[in-house]
Amino acid sequence: MTKTMSRILALGLTAALLLTGCGGSNEETVGESGSGEASAQNKDEIKDLVYPRLATRELETFNLLYSQRLEDHETLCNLVDGLLEVDSYGKLQPGIAEKWGTEDGGLTWTFNLRDGVKWVDMNAQEKADCTAQDFATGLEWVLNFHKNDSANTSMPFEMIKGAEEYYEYTKSLSKEEAYALTAGEGSKFREMVGIATPDDHTVVYTCINPTPYFDTVGTYVCLFPMAQGMIDELGGAEAVKSMNNETMWYNGCYTMTSYIQGNEKVLEKNPMYWDKECSLFDTVTIKMVESADIAFQLYQSGEVDYCDLTESNIKTISENEGHEFHDYMVPGVASKYSFQYHFNFNKKKPDGTVDTNWNTAIANEAFRRSWYYGLDLTDLWKRSDAINPMNSENNFYTMKGLVYTSDGTEYTELVAKELGLEINGKTPARLNKEKAEQYKKQAMEELSALGVTFPVVVDHYIPASSQTALDGANVLKQIFSQSLGDDYVVLNINTYVSKLNSEVIQPHLHSILNNGWGADYGDPQNYLGQETYGTPQAYYSENYSYINEITEETPENKALLDTYKEYTKLVEEANAIIDDMDARYKAYAKAEAFLLDHALVLPVNYQQGWCLSRIDNTSRMNAMFGIQNEKMKNWRTNKDGYTTEQAQTLASEHAAAKKA
Repeated sequence: MTKTMSRILALGLTAALLLTGCGGSNEETVGESGSGEASAQNKDEIKDLVYPRLATRELETFNLLYSQRLEDHETLCNLVDGLLEVDSYGKLQPGIAEKWGTEDGGLTWTFNLRDGVKWVDMNAQEKADCTAQDFATGLEWVLNFHKNDSANTSMPFEMIKGAEEYYEYTKSLSKEEAYALTAGEGSKFREMVGIATPDDHTVVYTCINPTPYFDTVGTYVCLFPMAQGMIDELGGAEAVKSMNNETMWYNGCYTMTSYIQGNEKVLEKNPMYWDKECSLFDTVTIKMVESADIAFQLYQSGEVDYCDLTESNIKTISENEGHEFHDYMVPGVASKYSFQYHFNFNKKKPDGTVDTNWNTAIANEAFRRSWYYGLDLTDLWKRSDAINPMNSENNFYTMKGLVYTSDGTEYTELVAKELGLEINGKTPARLNKEKAEQYKKQAMEELSALGVTFPVVVDHYIPASSQTALDGANVLKQIFSQSLGDDYVVLNINTYVSKLNSEVIQPHLHSILNNGWGADYGDPQNYLGQETYGTPQAYYSENYSYINEITEETPENKALLDTYKEYTKLVEEANAIIDDMDARYKAYAKAEAFLLDHALVLPVNYQQGWCLSRIDNTSRMNAMFGIQNEKMKNWRTNKDGYTTEQAQTLASEHAAAKKA
């Protein structure tokens, strides 16, 4: 092993430790405004950033309130600001709200807005002041069924008084009647929903129950503002739904002055932006690329300032001391998403008939547990981190670093304790070949008696045009073969043309899907609530597992539903604990351990990997909730790129500053 490789490995371990370091204050009232760290630009810093993104991550909407996609959020968070944001440690910071807090244990929350926040057009020409009324207008839009098609309603439903009732009211109206509604004083919205704007600079939310974590929702789109003036200028709701960069209003740190779909976007610094102390780029060009390999070539030629490295890139660079980038590999930006395999309990065949063989098998707990204990995913993890694949190991449903107990214990440690799981970072923690074989034998006996034929076919879908996805699928196919045996299960690799949701998920064709969830706010409920039974707002239950479509017509389905009902009961018991956060987290940990122990989902991986970067990755906003982590504000840069040693020093300094 070369000295540089040793440094890279050490840096990877340092980065992994930093991932678990995001904490938050439990104080009820939060302090004064502060803009975070800003630095004067020097000769080595980049003024005009060029940043690559995969073409598959193209925007689908310019209406932030409508989107629930990371692919939209990562760009739109630069164009529109909300109540709060975070710093590079994940700690809440003032946004448009300069002060906020609660005086009654979280039943009501008051956000005091700063002066001087402006709405501007694409060319940064002032349109209007951003006031408290805009936050009421934004919430009305979210809760209006005909305006927002139910997007981003789950959190208001759960937390804000009257939110669900107003949604149901709008649903009962005609589209024309619902479009005519506003959030003005004396409106039906004001009558029904727990939001007040006593003046232009004050927004007060009334919760259904005391909600001590409600302020973290201030970083998510359901509480973002929308100007009624923009709605009126565009000509109403339909025009807002189809608005683009030239017609929308901005209050964020950049405006988008050019947009070529599938090609590039140009963002320009907003001279009217409220935060005069922050550092911004003069321009940001987001260049859409076909693949990570293309991004690497553009970095080599100096045309982009960042690129993620593929498995082959990492291998080529790390093994060649003479490579131009051998000393420049640094840990990539860690994703806030926890990825799992989600099972489809109501699978159908391409002809629309029910896939009885798969549905019967996956309803069997021994079958699922054989996967839980038997699948060795190390070779899959190597594809994102060939240097230290164990950094990608995931044993939980909730993302680590989301919340902490009063004594500083990270939440997933509570889950590990409930599961009796010991994680050493060297070997897969839950891998147990003896248990896997026992459950395999049990499953084959029980399922054969029910008429299931072996091997059970596992339908796995990938985009037809992606060689990278095909390579990964072939690795996964080999993992299934080696871990579980071809006599038991066989991974069948299928393809879709362009849209996973409409071509695969909605027709119920998938057996499994690897998908990640990132928290919208700082509480485990936002994760665990996505898997509850009988809940229309439970994202995975409704859209991936289809457990809500299962009936008790067979004994195996009844047993499966009983398990889901018990899990749901445990989550609801945790939801009800609002006066003791340590007890709340402990109750959620018990529910999560139950979910995993019964293998209702299968944790797979975290995403970090390695990159080449002219951006100091420790200077980025970094929270396990909200949408702001890709906001290009206060990013430190070096036009020559950061070396492995420089990145390690920056990571150490960042960790030390956090502890100070």
